[in-house]
Amino acid sequence: MVREGVRPNVYTYSSVLRSCNGMSDVRMIHCGIFKEGLESDVFVRSALIDVFAKLGEPDDALSVFDEMVTGDAIVWNSIIAGFAQNNKSDEALKLFKRMKRAGFLAEQATLTSVLRACTGLALLELGMQVHVHIFKYDQDLILNNALVDMYCKSGSLEDARRVFRNMKERDVISWSTMISGLAQNGYSQEALKLFESMKASGTKPNYITIVGVLFACSHAGLLEDGWYYFRSMKKLYGIDPVREHYGCMIDLLGKAGKLDDAVKLLNEMECEPDAVTWRTLLGACRVQGNMVLAEYAAKKVIELDPEDAGTYTLLSNIYANSQKWDSVEEIRTRMRDIGIKKEPGCSWIEVNKQIHAFIIGDKSHPKIVEVNKKLNELIHRLIGIGYVPETNFVLQDLEGEQMEESLRHHSEKLALAFGLITLPIGKVIRIRKNLRICGDCHVFFKLAAKLENRSIVIRDPIRYHHFQDGKCSCGDYW
Repeated sequence: MVREGVRPNVYTYSSVLRSCNGMSDVRMIHCGIFKEGLESDVFVRSALIDVFAKLGEPDDALSVFDEMVTGDAIVWNSIIAGFAQNNKSDEALKLFKRMKRAGFLAEQATLTSVLRACTGLALLELGMQVHVHIFKYDQDLILNNALVDMYCKSGSLEDARRVFRNMKERDVISWSTMISGLAQNGYSQEALKLFESMKASGTKPNYITIVGVLFACSHAGLLEDGWYYFRSMKKLYGIDPVREHYGCMIDLLGKAGKLDDAVKLLNEMECEPDAVTWRTLLGACRVQGNMVLAEYAAKKVIELDPEDAGTYTLLSNIYANSQKWDSVEEIRTRMRDIGIKKEPGCSWIEVNKQIHAFIIGDKSHPKIVEVNKKLNELIHRLIGIGYVPETNFVLQDLEGEQMEESLRHHSEKLALAFGLITLPIGKVIRIRKNLRICGDCHVFFKLAAKLENRSIVIRDPIRYHHFQDGKCSCGDYW
């Protein structure tokens, strides 16, 4: 078109931008847009913002957005969606606030992106505020799907169930989101019953649905059910197993103590196992205490993901458990040489729409003195009813009292203490954690929930734990 002397217009650039797969193409077209003087066109700017976001460059998208004051909701929607899609939830929410201050009304597209941002940060209170704006779009399928996802990932299952029940229209995403949400929150049997209801409704499952079903089986130790769904997915639904399906089965087999079967399945995978798959096997080995296989799996993870600090730390602990101190030092030296540091445990709690973060050893929180006082009081009371710190959950080269002191100030315990002194009695305490909850904290939270008569929800990278009346929704199987 250009060679024949036809000048591109706004429609040309809007279309071509959406076809770009690389930054070099986008840069070249961006220059052409300036040359033609079309950079202020709403549709061109929106397409530019979309393509920068799609290619993982939201900051470039923001530069385009900030080049001039916008008078159109389309551009606002594009930039908010761009940051939400790239897991930059904080920035997406800040832009949403800017949009409201600028006098623009939130549309379906805006609200879907804002819900995604709330989901990414597990901001239940803010998500509930967004829900209020959604009532006028009550039966919008995409928004309702986003709402179910947000409530599930915030650990608020009652709200998720309510939205799902009231949906007049459901698609495969609706069913899959609810099934996965129930599984992640420890309600595996309910997830499998919902899957049967989905089939009865005539909705055909997709590969994500089956991931949710296998996830439910792996989280509840339902080995026979898991094998049935895994072996029949191709025959019944025409779905070929992919890494996520294999990962769920390897996790299920490993936790059931069938490590040989897990390794066999891993070797039979039609796709090459990635770091996530090996990490799943590693977790199962840790649970079963198979240090030989754990060492092998850890080395495979490090081969595929050389900067995975958690695996280096776990491998170091494996060697320490076996008194292989030379190997421990070798791992620590390697970490220092390539600049890898152990990721500190961090927990977040939302109070009055504000996020409060806690890290072990960090004294920067303005209420840290009150938090430590409350935590020490709680520990003293729990010890009185039988709590004993399980020191095998800290690095093995720490000694006696050091071990107990380390456990005492795990970040989720600090967040719990803050929740107890700031949230009213009867309100659920919701905590998000960046690392898997340890066995000691799991025992601690079961006892604390009973002693304080509180419901406590912890979301870690693996799953959700709902603590109430001395029990956890995971049934101590995680």
